[in-house]
Amino acid sequence: MTRKAQLADVQQLAELFDQYRIFYHKDSDIPAAEKFLTERIENRDSEIFVSENEGRLIGFVQLYPLFSSTRMKRYWLLNDLYVNENYRGKGFSKQLIEASQEMAKSTDAAGILLETGKSNDIGNKLYPSCGFEIYDEVNFYEWKIS
Repeated sequence: MTRKAQLADVQQLAELFDQYRIFYHKDSDIPAAEKFLTERIENRDSEIFVSENEGRLIGFVQLYPLFSSTRMKRYWLLNDLYVNENYRGKGFSKQLIEASQEMAKSTDAAGILLETGKSNDIGNKLYPSCGFEIYDEVNFYEWKIS
């Protein structure tokens, strides 16, 4: 089952979020993950959907709002998508993406944007299978502070 995350989910969600961060070579920090996710939900800074299996959270997707001036509409940035390794290949990622797409439609957004690494073979197969197209008409730049 896929549904919108609630504050009551934060403890389990933080464990998944921690696994996600470790996957991206960050140090484990569940208390900080709980704080971060609680703030996102309370402040409505993001939309988080979770996949649940037998009462246990097994995956999540987190989207942040952006806006397009030229389209004068909201976009959603699909920033985080993670399914516990024991549940991969069973359609949970697609369900999370479909929930995101339904939310984008219901908020009258222009669409969903995401970035993934060129070496992310699974993601680079998953996203096109869900209707995403590579947008190669622009260069993507990043400016970092530290």
